This record gives sequence, C-alpha cells and structure tokens, in this order.
Amino acid sequence: MEVEELFMIYINISYKKMKTDKLVIIGSGETALLAYEYFTTDSNYEIVAFSIELDYLTEKVLNGLPLVPLENLIQLYPPDCYNCFIAISSTQLNRLRTRLYKKVKTMGYRLASYISSRAFVWNNVKIGENCFILENNTLQPFVEIGNNVILWSGNHIGHRTKILDNCFITSHVVISGFCVIKENCFIGVNATISNNVTIEKDCLISLATVVSKNTESGGIYKGNPGTKHKLSTKIFFNLSE
Repeated sequence: MEVEELFMIYINISYKKMKTDKLVIIGSGETALLAYEYFTTDSNYEIVAFSIELDYLTEKVLNGLPLVPLENLIQLYPPDCYNCFIAISSTQLNRLRTRLYKKVKTMGYRLASYISSRAFVWNNVKIGENCFILENNTLQPFVEIGNNVILWSGNHIGHRTKILDNCFITSHVVISGFCVIKENCFIGVNATISNNVTIEKDCLISLATVVSKNTESGGIYKGNPGTKHKLSTKIFFNLSE
C-alpha cells in the first residue's frame, strides 16, 4: 500500500474519532441536506438521523439515514444523548423554523450551531444556539448573533452590530457597524444596511436594497434608497400574528 493511501486512511480514522457529539437534523428539504453536508464535513457532530412532523413524513430514509417522526423523537433519540439542529429555511418569514425551534427546545434538546471553519469570526463575537453560519462570512468585533439565525455565505457583519433571534441573512449582504436587526427579519442578496440603522422586527429587505434609515416593523423595503412597499409582511406572508 502506498504511503499516500496509508496517510489518508489515518486521516479518515482520526477524523471519525473527532466526531464526539451525535446530532439529529430536524427537516427533510434542501436546507436539511445542506446542513448534513456542512456538519458532516466541518464539525465534530455525527449526524445519526433526520426528523420531521408526522403529517409531512412520506419516506423512512433520507440520505441513507433514518427519517423519523418528530413526535417519536424522544423515545428514539433521547435528549440526554443527542443534540438537534433545526434545518428549515425562511418559510413564512422564519415562522416555521421558529416554531420547530421552540418545540424541540421544550422537548429538552440542546440545539447545535454550525459555524464554518472558513468564516472569519472575531474572538469576542457572541453567537446563540441553532445558528447556521456559512463560509466567507465576516463577523467583526463585538458583534452579537441571537438564537436561530441563518447567515448564508459571504456576508459582512460590521462591528457592534446585533442580529436578534430568528433572522435569515442571505448572501453578500453588507450590514455596517452599530446596526440592530430585530427578530424574524429576512435580508435579500446584495442588500446594504448603513451604519447605525435599526431594522425593526418582521421586515423583508429585498435583494440589492440600500437601507440608510430606520425601518418600520413589518415593512417590505426595496430599491435604492430603500422604499417601503404598501403591503406589510403580515399581509404578504399571511401571518396570523
């Protein structure tokens, strides 16, 4: 056997030994499959199963792993032995992900976060649970990220900025310093938020929008400069709350 082959076997064995925590992914769509790839390749978590609510269960296997009803999760994968990650997109302005996040927490599970090894995260940045921070994100000093937040690839989060719970930041978004992004917001690709701006909760910032002033809660903003749409996100997404 060649030296290179022996070396690769050693690396693979060593890597498998590093998988110290077992994880169940909640979800069965594309976000769940991507979460599987990232956690498997770039974390110390071993993915053991997927889970969704019984009403949406049509298969028993996903990606070669068990796909089990969420209603039976405690019996199959008890919370004292397994962690969970809610791998749901921005459906209903993050409401679905938030509902499942709260449900799984009440079941007693610890919620894992994924932070890419290829993200730049300053040493005093605070990051909550069930966050998904992909490659090429830059998080500058004193940034605070809440719980259940998704930062897709390639974003810049400026110093002292706070992103509160249940937000979804897409790709190549620039959020300048001293900003506050409140709960359940969605910010589209290539959007720019100026310094010291507050994005109120339940806002949708459309792709390539430039926001230089504070927004109103539940607003949809688009264009440069960002202009508030006549519809609210509550009407647009048919939200009950």
